[in-house]
Amino acid sequence: MAAAEPRLVLATHNKGKLREFRELLRGQIPGLDVDTQVVDAAAAGAPDVAETGVTFAENSLLKARTVAEATGLPAVADDSGLAVDVLGGAPGIFSARWAGRHGDDGANMALLLAQLADIDDAHRGARFVCAAALAVPGTAAGAGGGSAPAAVELLAVEQVEHGELPGVLLRAPRGDGGFGYDPILVPDGLCVSCAELARAEKNAISHRGQAFRKLLPHIIAALQPK
Repeated sequence: MAAAEPRLVLATHNKGKLREFRELLRGQIPGLDVDTQVVDAAAAGAPDVAETGVTFAENSLLKARTVAEATGLPAVADDSGLAVDVLGGAPGIFSARWAGRHGDDGANMALLLAQLADIDDAHRGARFVCAAALAVPGTAAGAGGGSAPAAVELLAVEQVEHGELPGVLLRAPRGDGGFGYDPILVPDGLCVSCAELARAEKNAISHRGQAFRKLLPHIIAALQPK
């Protein structure tokens, strides 16, 4: 049996984000096989997108727009990070490359913890922030002519939603789940780090989960048969 064609692209190469996104969508859209029809940028043959925006929203929309235009499929992207109160919101959009190399979670956490070593527990507030964007390609009316297919030219939908998870930073990582800064943030009202939460528990409260759930009605509408 032939593999199902992709219907939705998550504009990332981060397997942790793809796994979370599939779990959030599972069972939400009738007829959508999230394990085969929701794919990442690499599987869709989409290019890497430079995060040249100066806000989470700008970067997420830039990634979604670029991947939608490149693949002709609806694309979802997020830009997320950690905002530390005493650092004025840093690392912020630089969270994934805080130590100088993109995606080195251990180095990023080590540098941040060293920078905060002298900060009292009462002042170690921080929050995870996420902006999630959806871009849906449209077709230019009359493009191609005759029996030739219309060229993907316009974006029919662009939507951005936001989520935040406030908490307190630990002095050393705890837990082996999640990714990024999960091992050093304890969400408000809990006594465990994000990396110590079960996957379903984390998805229920996470900044990314909040933003994607707000985006879900727009994703459902984009995938409805026309």
